[in-house]
Amino acid sequence: QVQLVESGGGLVQAGGSLRLSCAPSGRTFGTYDVGWYRQAPGKEREFVARISWSGSTYYAGSVKGRFTISRDSAKNTVYLHLNTLKPEDTAIYYCNVPITNSWGQGTQVTVSS
Repeated sequence: QVQLVESGGGLVQAGGSLRLSCAPSGRTFGTYDVGWYRQAPGKEREFVARISWSGSTYYAGSVKGRFTISRDSAKNTVYLHLNTLKPEDTAIYYCNVPITNSWGQGTQVTVSS
């Protein structure tokens, strides 16, 4: 297990932007793939984006072109840049390391219309 800490959520108007951060506690990401998921009220958790250790990126169709996942190895942090936000992006966003099935505590993103 890897302890993950997310930050950067908040309240933003539609069309606005946020940057979410995810960092492991007490270790580095190393060569792990890292992903972001989200869960809206009353809905199941869904995949948002993933970045491989080599920098390859994958996105859900609903966010492609609006969200960007990146990693800064020097800062040991993975970012999710959320642009052109829509009210339907409102959810708790979770960081994930698939190979260890580790999850962070989540950070709330609320987009007002």
